[in-house]
Amino acid sequence: MESIMQRITSAEKFIRQSIKEEPLIGLILGSGLGDFANQLDNQIRMPFAEIPGFPKPSVEGHAGELVLGYFRGKPVVALSGRVHYYEGASQKEITIPVRVMKLLGVKTLILTNAAGGINLDYSAGTLMLIRDHINYSGQNPLIGQNLDSFGPRFPDMTNVYTKQLRDELKERVAVAGLTLKEGVYMMYSGPSYETPSEIKMFRLLGADAVGMSTVPEAIVARHCGMQVIGISCITNMAAGISGEAIHHDEVVENAARVKQDFIGVLRIALGLCMDY
Repeated sequence: MESIMQRITSAEKFIRQSIKEEPLIGLILGSGLGDFANQLDNQIRMPFAEIPGFPKPSVEGHAGELVLGYFRGKPVVALSGRVHYYEGASQKEITIPVRVMKLLGVKTLILTNAAGGINLDYSAGTLMLIRDHINYSGQNPLIGQNLDSFGPRFPDMTNVYTKQLRDELKERVAVAGLTLKEGVYMMYSGPSYETPSEIKMFRLLGADAVGMSTVPEAIVARHCGMQVIGISCITNMAAGISGEAIHHDEVVENAARVKQDFIGVLRIALGLCMDY
């Protein structure tokens, strides 16, 4: 069986064959948000299943493609879809794509997700810039042997989501006339949605939104020394708030409803990252 490091290097070698310029910016696109990859020019698409060592997704709404392309003339690598922890792989495995991006040259990683709203000032369609996160998954992608070539055994997590980028992004989004809240994202393992009592607890703990992804990727990105931006699309209010049951179809539908605003914010974020 291949080690994690062997899987990372196999994937990097395979993808690099199609790269003319190293991408400095990476994106991971969450549920119902993968269409943003169509904004890139000169696309080269690689299904995850064709990339040696890559984890393979199994969730509707996640295309499972790596997309190489250009934005404003600069190279970008995007993942349209991701593998979630609840699908059965370890967090070390599901974050292999982040480490591969690091080897390909990525300096800044933009993470997106569909999330449930906990903050009562939010509603379906709200876009939230992640200020910080709470890891309630019960696991950590850095458990086990440390990959010393990527980062230290005990990486600091004081500023996971780069404050300078967050502050500048909020200003640019406001100038563009778009609305971007800022809050704390909590990761829950899933695949069951949270109970109303759990949501009450999460609110007391300081969470504004909850989802089943992103946190392992952010931890690994910081371990690798990357700058990180995280954006949540609030696709539904969390359990017990609206009094209605939660369905995955609703998540995908609401993500599609706010697609244009989401694309606008992501385009601004990409432009910002290219200025740094």
